[in-house]
Amino acid sequence: MAQVLEFKLPDLGEGLTEAEIVRWLVGVGDVVAIDQPVVEVETAKAMVEVPCPYGGVVTARFGEEGTELPVGAPLLTVAVGGTGADAAGASDASAPAASASSEEHAASAVSSEYSGNVLVGYGTAEPAARRRRVRHESPAVARTAEPATGPATAAAAQVSAPAAVPAAQVSAPAVSAPAPVVQAAAPVVGGVQGHEGPVPVISPLVRKLARDRGLDLREVRGSGPEGLILRADVELALAALDRAGTAQAPAPAVAPAAATPAVVASAGERVPLRGVRGAVADKLSRSRTEIPDATCWVDADATELMAARTAMNAAGGPKISLLALLARICVHALSRFPELNSTVDTAAREIVRLPAVHLGFAAQTPRGLVVPVVKDAGSRTAESLTAEFARLTEVARQSALTPADLTGGTFTLNNYGVFGVDGSTPIINHPEAAMLGVGRIIPKPWVHQGELAVRQVVQLSLTFDHRVCDGGTAGGFLRYVADCVEQPAVLLRTL
Repeated sequence: MAQVLEFKLPDLGEGLTEAEIVRWLVGVGDVVAIDQPVVEVETAKAMVEVPCPYGGVVTARFGEEGTELPVGAPLLTVAVGGTGADAAGASDASAPAASASSEEHAASAVSSEYSGNVLVGYGTAEPAARRRRVRHESPAVARTAEPATGPATAAAAQVSAPAAVPAAQVSAPAVSAPAPVVQAAAPVVGGVQGHEGPVPVISPLVRKLARDRGLDLREVRGSGPEGLILRADVELALAALDRAGTAQAPAPAVAPAAATPAVVASAGERVPLRGVRGAVADKLSRSRTEIPDATCWVDADATELMAARTAMNAAGGPKISLLALLARICVHALSRFPELNSTVDTAAREIVRLPAVHLGFAAQTPRGLVVPVVKDAGSRTAESLTAEFARLTEVARQSALTPADLTGGTFTLNNYGVFGVDGSTPIINHPEAAMLGVGRIIPKPWVHQGELAVRQVVQLSLTFDHRVCDGGTAGGFLRYVADCVEQPAVLLRTL
């Protein structure tokens, strides 16, 4: 008899909580092998192919192309361990039964039909005996298992919860079944340090739900294996808080005034803020909300820098890009002003100065604005930087950047001069502390050696986090960059 196993959208790493289905690689009725890619999804950071850990016959798919799914939502079901006839029968009945029985089926699946290794953060297969033991230790645990069918299941759980709880009993938001007793506590992945040790949370959806509603996870008692906090635990805790707030709120003395009629939105095209566009919106909003930024700028004579680049390229060998020279200048400036190669730990109220420069650079692609990161930019030559900028730019245009290519930056270089503009006030790429913007280099009247001349002039803009330094440091950094642009020989003192 074939067993129908449900494969859910795994944790794609880097705190990603959802992904959009771009293209299905298999159809219902197709036979898939273990770890075969079954769907191509687009996250806020990259496009990836998701492999299925089961081998068998696809019996159902969840979501059409273009649908956005949260991490943990069902992707497809696979009939394993049976004949073709069994698989065909399972296909007809899989949709209503998959969500309810997939975990039990997965617990009893043979290891040859399940690899366990899918993507970063998805974990590996647990021994079947251990999974069965944890699920049967307490009936309450099974009732509060994390829902797999989204908001509808969560809403059903809310309805089935007790209708009233005395306000005196709601002293803390923990309203979950007792956690199962385990022999040895395993290390928690993705936990947040609290007053009584790490908070056992793995799912980024659970963390996001609690953060959005202002719930302190340290007050929630998990009902999952080894005290793991599940989504159901958070939802029950939030429901208890809502009930307590409702019970304590005084009744209004007078009827509220009539609500102002809603403004009817004008007709027009609506573009969902998701994928790369949504990630950019979230990051920029967070930057402007959390970082007290300031911007300073200066015009610089780039004639000598352009002449130096021409001489380098005329000497033979790989061509050196202007962006690579600007990157070298940035790296040397950061070695003199390390305050700007840092981040702020708001929880600890500390400035963390970072030992290495991982240089991000803004790149416009068909998917939108992305910021690939050149790792260890401080140890690279101009030739190495040129090659790495070219490689990452080409990969970005092909929408093939990985999350590792887009994370870990400590300082960003934004050459918006390629768009034909002179100046800008860059928004800091959170959680970094500064960004250098470079405008177009154009001929302008300039006083050179006491005489008016036509020179190649560029405007440089530095936006910095005022928490990590004051204007004197930021101005010193920008002035040093401008001096190196005007007289590249200044760099020889630090080479």
